Amino acid sequence: MEEFLSSITMFMLLLLASSRFGKCSSDVYSRSDFPEGFAFGAGISAYQWEGAVKEDGRKPSVWDTFLHSRKMDNGDIACDGYHKYKEDVQLMAETGLHAFRFSISWSRLISNGKGSINPKGLQFYKNFIQELVKHGIEPHVTLHHYDHPQYLEDDYGGWINRKIIEDFTAYADVCFREFGNHVKFWTTINEANIFSIGGYNDGNSPPGRCSFPGRSCLLGNSSTETYIVGHNLLLAHASVSRLYKQKYKDIQGGSIGFSLFSMYFTPSTSSKDDKIATQRANDFYLGWMLEPLIYGDYPDVMRKTIGSRLPVFSEEESEQVKGSSDFIGVIHYVTASVKNIDINPSLSGIPDFNSDMGQSINSILEYIKQSYGNPPVYILENGKTMTQDLDLQQKDTPRIEYLDAYIGAVLKAVRNGSDTRGYFVWSFMDLYELLDGYKSTFGLYSVNFSDPHLKRSPKLSAHWYSGFLKGKKHLSCFPRHNAIA
Repeated sequence: MEEFLSSITMFMLLLLASSRFGKCSSDVYSRSDFPEGFAFGAGISAYQWEGAVKEDGRKPSVWDTFLHSRKMDNGDIACDGYHKYKEDVQLMAETGLHAFRFSISWSRLISNGKGSINPKGLQFYKNFIQELVKHGIEPHVTLHHYDHPQYLEDDYGGWINRKIIEDFTAYADVCFREFGNHVKFWTTINEANIFSIGGYNDGNSPPGRCSFPGRSCLLGNSSTETYIVGHNLLLAHASVSRLYKQKYKDIQGGSIGFSLFSMYFTPSTSSKDDKIATQRANDFYLGWMLEPLIYGDYPDVMRKTIGSRLPVFSEEESEQVKGSSDFIGVIHYVTASVKNIDINPSLSGIPDFNSDMGQSINSILEYIKQSYGNPPVYILENGKTMTQDLDLQQKDTPRIEYLDAYIGAVLKAVRNGSDTRGYFVWSFMDLYELLDGYKSTFGLYSVNFSDPHLKRSPKLSAHWYSGFLKGKKHLSCFPRHNAIA
């Protein structure tokens, strides 16, 4: 993501990373101030939590290959959630979670990504889901969290090939059939924009494809593959959504969503050029996927800038993609300030997403409301990273201040008419953090990764969030300089 942001001047406001919140306002809020049915939860993903990467029929995903080939920290064991899921669900229940977001490992459920179902993988997810339901916790399931099977990558190139649409739809069909009686909220693709940029433009995440000299990418074309993959993700989502509506929705009554990393851009100055550059950034970063989902085609600025390198929806495809999401999953951590700069296609002379593109949670929810017809939104990830330090991490007061301010800002957006329906803290416990290993932590619960038993312990933020979920009132603390509100 850092390389993506290098295309324009951006001041990353990693909220509270280097500054403290201002004084609390006089506003007081509690769980009961949110609409009835508003979901509060927390989340994890399969590769970051499960471990057991070689057990019970699971085969490698692109994450296994990417990390081991570069000799990086990996999720081979992670939190060992595969074996400790009952203990973890008990913690969720004690915390008071209403909902829990997790992903299914495609290569655990269907080892090669297509063909026969792995019975032990199937049983694990059935057991886990039933454990959640037994404790009154609503499962929210993501089908693809960056981790398609390596077999499909080797067989036909994974997401650069339209063949994956059929295989992904078949995989989703298994999930709907086997788990749909208990699962009512499905997200097809996690952070589709970041997956496309990191994996196929910059090459700094799996499958690590790019065409920039000096990087460790062996294959790829940054000028075209980013957009091809984004296009195929949208078509795969539309295919899965159509399948669900035709075959399962009337029986199961669930909904299908699509998730985006939502960085909100604001102009660095009040100049016309900076305002134009800011709209361009929003169109490329958020509109890239949202405009097809809402209106059936890519933003004008993308079609004009990218030209023939941007795939074209047929009339039939446009109709299938348009309206295919029952909700939009927003993943939001940062805001960026934009200044217009005339830049070359790229430092290497290769046109790519960065050169093509040349706020806060309250602001981004307002932006989605105004620009895209106020679709239903779930904030599927939001949290604060802190350095992994077993001596200090229990006292994570900055995380409490961060979450308090964000939840207060979400309430403000809801009161202003945003159709936001849920908020999930990232993450429920310390995980293997993608690309950062075990150096940092987002968890409400700490995990002692040096302990053979991987002991879980509540941090202050776990107690705070639990108190909020159980009805305790909190001051709404907004940061200075309107960084959130």
